[in-house]
Amino acid sequence: MSEEMGPRPGMPVRGSSSGQPLMAAFDLLGRRWAITVLWELRGDPIGFRELRRSLPGISSSVLSTRLRELVSVGVADTSTAGKYRLTPIGTELLYALAPLKAWSSSWARHLGVQSFDHSPVDDLDQLP
Repeated sequence: MSEEMGPRPGMPVRGSSSGQPLMAAFDLLGRRWAITVLWELRGDPIGFRELRRSLPGISSSVLSTRLRELVSVGVADTSTAGKYRLTPIGTELLYALAPLKAWSSSWARHLGVQSFDHSPVDDLDQLP
């Protein structure tokens, strides 16, 4: 599998040769910065430089790789102005993460963890 192609349902992915869609989704979301990049794409189309500025700590090469992967699997695309945005299936993916956020909070409480630093997924409740 080409790294630029990104994980796809029906194909072997990191950690699984089953081709199961869920395993492909886990592979996609488990890549460095993937969820944070997805979150930054939730609003208006955004250019590479602006996106890079909004993600302190990410290298240009990692951002470029994540964007190519997200575009190649149909989660994001580029506008005619060359800006990145989520596709409808990409927006569905963000909504699909909301129940996982709720579960993870319950899990943390179960383990006695009381406070968290704010992260982008905290704002899943704020999706339009």
